[in-house]
Amino acid sequence: MKDPFPFAAPQGLVDFVRPYADALNLSTLPFHIHEVLFAFALYVSIAVFVSPLLSTALTGDRYRKLSRRTRINWDVHVVSFFQSIIICSISLYIILFDDERRSWRGPEQWQERIWGYSGLSGLCQSFALGYFLWDFVMCSVFVNIFGWGMLAHAISAVSVFALGYRPFVYYYCPVFLMYELSSPFLNIHWFCDKLDLTGSVYQAINGAFLTSTFFLCRIVWGTYSSYLTFTDMYTALQHGHNQRPTGILGEIDEHTKLETRVAMFQRPNGVWYGEMHLPLWLAGVYLASNLTLNVLNMFWFSKMVQTIRKRFDPPFGTKGVGGDAVHYEPQEKVTARELAARAMTPVEAATNDLHMAGKGSVKAARESAEDAMGSSVDDVDGGIDIERSVYADGHRGLEVSGTTATPRRSVRSRRKA
Repeated sequence: MKDPFPFAAPQGLVDFVRPYADALNLSTLPFHIHEVLFAFALYVSIAVFVSPLLSTALTGDRYRKLSRRTRINWDVHVVSFFQSIIICSISLYIILFDDERRSWRGPEQWQERIWGYSGLSGLCQSFALGYFLWDFVMCSVFVNIFGWGMLAHAISAVSVFALGYRPFVYYYCPVFLMYELSSPFLNIHWFCDKLDLTGSVYQAINGAFLTSTFFLCRIVWGTYSSYLTFTDMYTALQHGHNQRPTGILGEIDEHTKLETRVAMFQRPNGVWYGEMHLPLWLAGVYLASNLTLNVLNMFWFSKMVQTIRKRFDPPFGTKGVGGDAVHYEPQEKVTARELAARAMTPVEAATNDLHMAGKGSVKAARESAEDAMGSSVDDVDGGIDIERSVYADGHRGLEVSGTTATPRRSVRSRRKA
């Protein structure tokens, strides 16, 4: 099916990119580079302009008062939400309505599945690569926020989708992009936590959709599709070098006009290579990247289930189960003036109510706080934050955090009563 993007790549851009694309054997990249750049710019614009405006309109001061770290994370989730809707729409359309791609499904059509080219699949791959390039930039710059696992995911995704411009496994591009069906629910789950909807019926319903789509799309569908991909790649490796059929794209003269070249890209079963050969290194890179993505998906699924269950009560949830404190009562801010009025040290004032109710020990809490600070609790400057924690075994505890006067540093102490 032809590429439906409204305009072709400018000739100057094609001429600029072609030497680099040829050096990397990314033969179809010059004719989709404008789509990659457009997608990259689109996702940058969503993060920089759309997310702040839309989030402020929907949440008001809540978004504006977020810390810098949380706001970056918020904007990334907004971009991911939009991207997943865009890329899943394109991928579903290709899988359901691209007759040219459908003709490659037969057991004997492995060559088309490995080397076949479709303009519409090229558009799909370009929008995916534009997003993963943006994701790679974000994960590299803010690796302290997103972690090394997300950076590994971004590198693997960029590698897989960039190599497709050889062309290589265009057939499987929309297949693996169906992973993103779970992303809208993942983002909604994250937003629920930030909007005080943790443990709500909305998060419960969304959690059911999240775990089911993640498991079916990424674990079941993804693992099965990986098996089919590597089966076709193994077949290609077994056949070695195959001669190119006559009258296809590899015979295009280098001086043919761009319009003619683009039109010839849309020919059925068009293959760019002069000969069809799968290098062992290419199969190895694709295998390593795909396995990395699959392992990460399985790990994230297990963590996702644990995280969701912690937000809900038994029997389906694990809230209140385990040795650590799993619930915090509303945080209380105690000012220096209030402490002076009580004529108590900061920790004594913070723990007195619990002690009187038989729920905590002033002496133990004081000792714990002083151990954490390395100094006397009398050195606490200004106010302190108090959180009363409820443990699974019924015991209650107290967390006290404040700032010491000399030297000035933050401290936090946890004590199980």
